Amino acid sequence: MAINYTWDVSTVDVKEIDGNADTVFNVHWRLTGTDDTNTVKDMLGNDTPAIASVYGTQTLDTSDLSDFTAFADLTVSDVQGWVEEAMGEEAVTNMKAGLDAQIEELVNPVVQTKQVG
Repeated sequence: MAINYTWDVSTVDVKEIDGNADTVFNVHWRLTGTDDTNTVKDMLGNDTPAIASVYGTQTLDTSDLSDFTAFADLTVSDVQGWVEEAMGEEAVTNMKAGLDAQIEELVNPVVQTKQVG
């Protein structure tokens, strides 16, 4: 099982801080894991990639804006880096492990729901 992880960090909260307009201080994020090897059946019985995701918000430390980047110059990569740094490597690793476990359960379910009759 090879899982690819993608971040969506495109929605942010901004305000003026220390004279810097549109300072990003909070990020609404989603981390998605997609298994590029295994598929599962959707509700119509079609094969679809096994996908799991987790989402939340991350407040950023804005106490030192010496490396301030203007909002118009921000990239998704910038914001993703800030989020991962604020969360910490261990938390990101744990989230990915949780997505791995969810995908494993989708591909090889321990519990199945069936109907009698």
